[in-house]
Amino acid sequence: MRDAVIVAAARTPIGKRNGGLAGVHAVDLSAEVLNALVTSAGLDPALVDDVHWGNVLSVGQQSGNIGRMAVLAAGWPESVPGFTIDRQCGSSQQAISTASATVVSGQADIIIAGGVEMMSAVPMGASTVEGTGDMGGSAVSRYDQALTAPGFNGRFNQGAGAELIASEYGLSRTQLDEYSIRSHELAAKAQDDGLFNGEIIAITTASGVVSADEGIRRGSTVEKLATLRAPFVENGCITAGNASQISDGAAAVLITTSERAAELGLTPIARVHTAVVTGDDPVKMLTGPIPATALALKRSGLTIDDIDYFEVNEAFASVPLAWQAATGAALDRLNPVGGAIALGHPLGCSGARLATTLVNQLQRTGARYGLQTMCEGGGTANATIYERLG
Repeated sequence: MRDAVIVAAARTPIGKRNGGLAGVHAVDLSAEVLNALVTSAGLDPALVDDVHWGNVLSVGQQSGNIGRMAVLAAGWPESVPGFTIDRQCGSSQQAISTASATVVSGQADIIIAGGVEMMSAVPMGASTVEGTGDMGGSAVSRYDQALTAPGFNGRFNQGAGAELIASEYGLSRTQLDEYSIRSHELAAKAQDDGLFNGEIIAITTASGVVSADEGIRRGSTVEKLATLRAPFVENGCITAGNASQISDGAAAVLITTSERAAELGLTPIARVHTAVVTGDDPVKMLTGPIPATALALKRSGLTIDDIDYFEVNEAFASVPLAWQAATGAALDRLNPVGGAIALGHPLGCSGARLATTLVNQLQRTGARYGLQTMCEGGGTANATIYERLG
């Protein structure tokens, strides 16, 4: 029976907005990751059957099917195809799911799945209708009509959804800020201990070499974070301090079957055990990881206690905290090396970045199962369970 295994995983450092990676073209950054994967595996790129590439804001330098453009920029044979997937923040996690299903079905043997987002060059909202921030159509009016309660400012956005979640789960501003500090402290410790070294590929730019994540802030306090303005809702609790950072980055994994890996002398590091996607309330939008986790556990036959580590994307602090409250997962298993609040959230990259960090965590600790999940625009969410091999 065919399966889907990961034999290599890599990511760039996550650059701050207008930071060290800002001058790198999205296609070129993607190509760096593609070449790093085949080099680490010792694989002839001509053997890659396809590239599944996540990207959210497919305009400007990210337009024109960036998955295919990355293959060409990497200097690979023209016979290697590539395509681009948009499931909002879960785009590259969906790429991993799509690639896994393709290999299991026998339509391909070797696929690279990942994604990129250069938010310094292609800002949020760049792909909306005429740059107005209006996606158009009756779907948006559904959001707007739902936000008639006093206190909401302007049209609907994900920050407003994060506020709704905080209110529903009784999460205070202090709790959110404390979680944010936790994310930065864990990421700083992981960086200092070299835990990211095995997953990051250094990127040479015109200004020098970028080899470490740039968004980690050290020495923050609840008192400092309390001075930040809550922009989404009057007297709200969501701020820039407890939300994910706007960032640049790319990440990917190399997927094949156990049989093909053995033929090529490759060592699988993890199996894609279960992959699901589901929809949820499009107004709150960010609660999707809760039902997605339940669905993944149901289909896998596992329980929440069987999972050793969880990577839940920190779009806003209220998202992982609400998820933890709903699932009962242990806090010390949640985002153990920090998350997007500290590291950053380059939209189309983040799913593969979480996967890369998670499979490395499983390998490093000898744990068996890891689950990643992330909220996505429009109220959908992917959840994927990985099983360590070797």
